[in-house]
Amino acid sequence: MNRRNFNLLTSAAGISAIARNTLAGKSRQPNLLVIHTDEHSFRTLGCYRELMSEDQAFVWGKGNCVETPHIDRIADEGAICDRYYCSSPVCTPSRASLITGLHPQATGAPKNGLHLRQDIPTFATILRDQGYATSYVGKWHLEGNGKYLFDLKYNAGFDDNRFMMDGGHAPFFHVRDGKIVKGGLGDKSVSKLPQEEVVHMTDFFTDRTLEILERDKGKPFCHMLSIPDPHTPDYARPPYHTLFDHMDLQPPKTMAPEYTAVKPAWASKSSKDDHNEAADFDAAALRQYFGMVKHIDDSVGRILKFLDDNGLAENTIVVFTADHGDMFFEHNRRNKGVPYEASAKIPFVIRWPKKIKAGKIIRKAYTNVDFAPTTLALMNVKTDAPFHGLDTAADFLGPQQEVVDDRITYFAKNGGWWVAAVDNRYKLVLDKTEKPWLIDLEKDPDELVNFYTDPAYADTAKRLQDELFKQMKKFEEPGLENNRPYVL
Repeated sequence: MNRRNFNLLTSAAGISAIARNTLAGKSRQPNLLVIHTDEHSFRTLGCYRELMSEDQAFVWGKGNCVETPHIDRIADEGAICDRYYCSSPVCTPSRASLITGLHPQATGAPKNGLHLRQDIPTFATILRDQGYATSYVGKWHLEGNGKYLFDLKYNAGFDDNRFMMDGGHAPFFHVRDGKIVKGGLGDKSVSKLPQEEVVHMTDFFTDRTLEILERDKGKPFCHMLSIPDPHTPDYARPPYHTLFDHMDLQPPKTMAPEYTAVKPAWASKSSKDDHNEAADFDAAALRQYFGMVKHIDDSVGRILKFLDDNGLAENTIVVFTADHGDMFFEHNRRNKGVPYEASAKIPFVIRWPKKIKAGKIIRKAYTNVDFAPTTLALMNVKTDAPFHGLDTAADFLGPQQEVVDDRITYFAKNGGWWVAAVDNRYKLVLDKTEKPWLIDLEKDPDELVNFYTDPAYADTAKRLQDELFKQMKKFEEPGLENNRPYVL
C-alpha cells in the first residue's frame, strides 16, 4: 500500500483500532522513538562538548566529564542542535509543549502540578490516528502532583500507558512477579528487601521500553521513554555511584563572588516550586550526577543495539532530548527556573539514517514548541492541528552539513515574570522589575555582561525586542498583560 492511499484511509474519522493495526502492519512509515531525560545539563554530553571551547566544555575543571558514546552516536549518525531551548525551564510546562507543539499558556499546564488539557491534539494522538502503535514509559508529570502513580486516566494518545508514571524521583522500585509493589524507595528501604525485588527506575523503564519495542517491531510505532534521572536527589546506583570518585571537581567560574555579586534580579530570585536556589558547591552531588548520566547513556546503548539487531535502525527516527537543564552551581545556582543556558538550553540530537545527513550541525534557535510540528512533517504526516511551533523539517532533511539561521524564538518563566528572546547568537531577557539584559553568547558565553545599552548593540536589541513582543502578542503570553516586562 503506498503512502498516499495509507494517508487517505487513516484520515477517515472513527477508524477502529483493528483497522489501524491492519494498516500499520503494511505501512512503510518511519518509526519514532523519543528518549527524554529530566533536568539534564547539555554539558555532560560529549557531542555538545565538541561544539564548545575548552573552558565551556569543562566548567567543573579541565578533563572532568562523562563519556557518553551512545548518545554521541545519535549525533554522529544524525544531527545535533546547538540552540535548542525548553518552552519554560520547569518540568510540567516544558513537557506540555513538547507533547502539543503549543506554548505552555495554551496547554492547561503552564506550571508544575497542573493537568494537560484533554481537548487538544498531541503528536501521539495524531500518530495513533495514522495507524501507529503508540506507547509511553516513564515520568509524565502532566496530571497533577502525584508520585509513583500509574494507571493514569488520560493517556494523551499513548495507547499503551501502563508504565506512564505521574511523577517522582526516588531511585528504586520494589518489584515482585514483574509488578510494582511500591515506588520511590531510597537506600534505607531497599536494604530491607531481597536484592532480586529491587529495580532502579532507569533500568525498569528501559526494560519496559525494550519489551514494548519487541512487541511492536513488526508495525509502525511511536514510543516515548521518559527517564526521571538525572534529576535530584542526585543518586546513582552501583556501580555508577563510584565511577567518578577520582575526579577533582571544581566550582564553575561563574560561582565566584565577583560575578555573583552583580547578577540581575531574575538570576537572584529563588523559587521553591522550581527548586532553583543558591547553594554551596557540592562535588559529591556532581559525581552522582555524572554517574546518573553514564547510566542513562548505557541504557541508550541497550536501545540502539535492539534497533540494530532487529533491522530497525534505518527506518526509525531516534530523538534524545530533555525537559530542561540543570545549573549545577553555575552562577551559584542549583537546578533550573532561570533563563541561563545551563537551565533553559536542552540537548537535542536526532538520527534518521535514510533522511538526515550524518554529522549535521544546526545552529539555529528552536524551542520544544517546534518539536511536534517538525517531527510530524519529517514523518510526512499531515495534520490540521493548530501548532504554535514551526515546521522546521527542512533544516534536518536538507543537504547542508551545517545549518546557520538567525531565526528568533522565545521562552518564558511560567507565570510570565520574565521572557527571553533568542537567536543563534544573542539572548534578550525582559523581566517585570529588572532592566533588560542582552547577552552575546559568542563574546560572553558565561552570560556575565549586559550589552543592552551598548550603542554597538542597539540594532540587535531592537530586532530581538520587536520580534519578542510580536510573538508574545500572537501567542497570548501572560506576562505581556499581567506582568508587562520592563523596557528602557
